[in-house]
Amino acid sequence: MNLLTDEIRGKSEVCNGDEICQAKSKELLLEINLPNGLLPLKDIEECGYHRESGFVWLKQKASYTHKFEKVDRLVTYGTEVTATVEVGKIKKLTGVKVKELLVWLPLHEIQLDDPPTGKITFRAITGLFRTFPASAFEIEEEQVKDVKEENKDQVKEAEAPAATAAAVEVKEV
Repeated sequence: MNLLTDEIRGKSEVCNGDEICQAKSKELLLEINLPNGLLPLKDIEECGYHRESGFVWLKQKASYTHKFEKVDRLVTYGTEVTATVEVGKIKKLTGVKVKELLVWLPLHEIQLDDPPTGKITFRAITGLFRTFPASAFEIEEEQVKDVKEENKDQVKEAEAPAATAAAVEVKEV
């Protein structure tokens, strides 16, 4: 059953393209007060948000498996991820599975503790749940920028010796 109907699509904010969809998904997570690293999708083709009902969808080119290092968990995101969102909660989640021991379990709900304790709970359809620190799913934007800056510096340093070596070779001829 396709949850995305023409009626919902017509009344939704829809974006296309990986770069803008990445930004929109992070904005949405921040808007509903959830960690911005919960949806580390790759090659997103389309995302949409129907504000009236809270229905959200993300479509990516291929399924993607991500390891959350801080909690040592593998999560697979299907080609289409759908959910209903509200502040502090993602409900009716589809397209997301977590590996627990040797079994992949479909996630159904993600919720911050209320009152706030800094914990986030993930619930599977089977009724199983796990609670982790919410900070384990945060992406620090400053760290991302710092890594990009370091990479630029390393590229410049690598190019500089090559340029001087070429200049030395020219002088020797």
